[in-house]
Amino acid sequence: EMESKVSEGGLNVTLTIRLLMHGKEVGSIIGKKGETVKKMREESGARINISEGNCPERIVTITGPTDAIFKAFAMIAYKFEEDITNSMSNSTATSKPPVTLRLVVPASQCGSLIGKGGSKIKEIRESTGAQVQVAGDMLPNSTERAVTISGTPDAIIQCVKQICVVMLESPPKGATIPYRPKPASTPVIFAGGQAYTIQGQYAIPHPDQLTKLHQLAMQQTPFTPLGQTTPAFPVLTVAGKQRSSAVLPLQVITMFPCICPGLDASPPASTHELTIPNDLIGCIIGRQGTKINEIRQMSGAQIKIANATEGSSERQITITGTPANISLAQYLINAR
Repeated sequence: EMESKVSEGGLNVTLTIRLLMHGKEVGSIIGKKGETVKKMREESGARINISEGNCPERIVTITGPTDAIFKAFAMIAYKFEEDITNSMSNSTATSKPPVTLRLVVPASQCGSLIGKGGSKIKEIRESTGAQVQVAGDMLPNSTERAVTISGTPDAIIQCVKQICVVMLESPPKGATIPYRPKPASTPVIFAGGQAYTIQGQYAIPHPDQLTKLHQLAMQQTPFTPLGQTTPAFPVLTVAGKQRSSAVLPLQVITMFPCICPGLDASPPASTHELTIPNDLIGCIIGRQGTKINEIRQMSGAQIKIANATEGSSERQITITGTPANISLAQYLINAR
């Protein structure tokens, strides 16, 4: 039935499928001087785009009428199988590993792909013989999930066809934030209870390194001239110019080592208040309070969220702790 649905042209609409690949896999698809990808584009009639950047992972986007997409997928699956066969001829392994592809699918479509109680994904596994796994978590900084398919090239092609049917029958709901792979990791440095990554000549605040920051926040206060209150981002005077530490020139950061033993280890606690729009409070609290507890743990601050008041579109958040704790808690809340 599936086949007839596809061939009757009922499905022959333009579709975009995104794949997540490792650098080595991308190299195989591109081929010497781009010969392989050129051939794939010409023979399948699909547009095949490969994301730029020196990232360990790249996104391969395949766009076109469904039949062109299936041809492109077939060519990719067979190319990967050829790579496996070639690598096995130089190794002692006896059992042949399956071909594996990772699709990137908007999270809002994953429910339809899994089906009630897992019925749809079970049906796809059984009818195609491919293994299909939908990741539990969204990919970093996106609203997309990875769907991993593995099996023989033929099983993979059948599986992709069925996934395309599901994606066409239940389009994504709301806006999708696409996953963008991060460049190979950059060094992280700490200053003023804050983590920074290096980009060119500047140090940019870095949200992913916050667990390490927690220990730092415990040990130091953000660097501020004595006698001044601590702003959310410490302001440093550099060459006579005041700069917020939200973005610091590199030479400034290197002037302050991580831990400043000279500073009082436990500055007096103070309180800071924030107002947050009601519709954003959920992402700060997290499921059953997981996110807010994480923020409390990382920052070392006490955080109280006031109950919603009738007629108000905002909620009050009270943060108590040392200036470093407060600064870190604020940063984590903003990052959420």
